[in-house]
Amino acid sequence: MQPVLFYGVPQGCSFGSIVALEWLGQPYQLCRIEMLEQPWDRLFGRINPLYQTPALLLESGEALSESLAILLHLAARAPDTPLAPRQGSPAFDQLNQMLSYLVTDFFSAFVPLWVAYEKPELNDEARSVLRALGQEKVADACAYLDQLLSDRPWLLGERRSLADAYLAGVARWVEYHQLFDPHRDYPHLARYLARLAADPAVRFATALEQGEAADGSAGFMGHVSLEQLRPRLVGE
Repeated sequence: MQPVLFYGVPQGCSFGSIVALEWLGQPYQLCRIEMLEQPWDRLFGRINPLYQTPALLLESGEALSESLAILLHLAARAPDTPLAPRQGSPAFDQLNQMLSYLVTDFFSAFVPLWVAYEKPELNDEARSVLRALGQEKVADACAYLDQLLSDRPWLLGERRSLADAYLAGVARWVEYHQLFDPHRDYPHLARYLARLAADPAVRFATALEQGEAADGSAGFMGHVSLEQLRPRLVGE
């Protein structure tokens, strides 16, 4: 029995958890959640009553939600690696600090943009205000990351970490919302994102999200549906 990651499409931040699993090479399955198909299957409510992705069903039957908790759990499964340093070490503190920034400040910068995108009942004035607010917040966040990446190849230094995996999923929202030209405005960040986009794990996650056939690492054990998971979810 493997853990099952529930990932949301389109453009879910759970994308980063797929990349992390691929980088770690540990056995796992995936369950695809179409976020725009409402209401969601009630079975998913047994995994996360808030009906949000990502979520991780563990071998024990327990479930984890929230990207930060899931990524730190995955880190604990592979201690003392460059991707997941030992808890309590200075390197782990740096990873925790960067992940905390990304799942709070960086993620929340996009919230006004998603509200403008997902609420068709808004008038043009309200949508314009939300987009302007979101663009300002995202620009500040991108400027911070651009400066950070001016003297290092990865967020934490010379080696990639699970923070880079998470950012692979969220940073693509800049292009999705067509806010500005990263190559012109944030060249260090743009260079970094181009390298991420070429990574095999990121290409794998992209293909999955687009519904295309994709070959992952030895750890990927295929997709499973909510109905197939029913015995694990309801104790049958």
